Amino acid sequence: MLIAEQKRKESISEYIIFMYQTEDLIRAYNFNLEEIYKYVIQHFPVEDGMKTRIKAWYRKVANQMKKESIMKSGHLEELNQLAIELSNFNLELLKSDQTYRKIFDQAKLHINRNSALSNGQLTNPVQICLNGIYGLLILRLNGKPVDDNIKQGAQAFGDVLSYLSFKYQKRNNGH
Repeated sequence: MLIAEQKRKESISEYIIFMYQTEDLIRAYNFNLEEIYKYVIQHFPVEDGMKTRIKAWYRKVANQMKKESIMKSGHLEELNQLAIELSNFNLELLKSDQTYRKIFDQAKLHINRNSALSNGQLTNPVQICLNGIYGLLILRLNGKPVDDNIKQGAQAFGDVLSYLSFKYQKRNNGH
């Protein structure tokens, strides 16, 4: 099973963040699948048949990105739709689940701060949490220092997304 498929089954928010990373990786290599294979896939500790499947998956994602005209920036429509679905589920849980309400309230300060930092371009709290976690990942990948505010925000965002994803998977698997 490919990593993306596994993440989608286990945690929808991890899947979305993984796909953001995949989009950026494809862009970083200018959609050159041979280079992605040489510098990325070739180093995966899996047999050659699986590497071929992984390359085919990257090709599929790259082709979809081209089709949706998001070569420079933006996210796949599937990911945007999943984020909207999670946002709607977030609203449901805020009304019906006291545990979630408490977790969300603890993240509210960080959500509001990140919304303000985006000059109001980001208002969706779930998207803010996804972007916050992804932003932390990018900082760490680039070896940048991470201050305590960012760490605290990321922890709060992670708590929101973990609970939200758990409930989402539970609901969608009929439990």
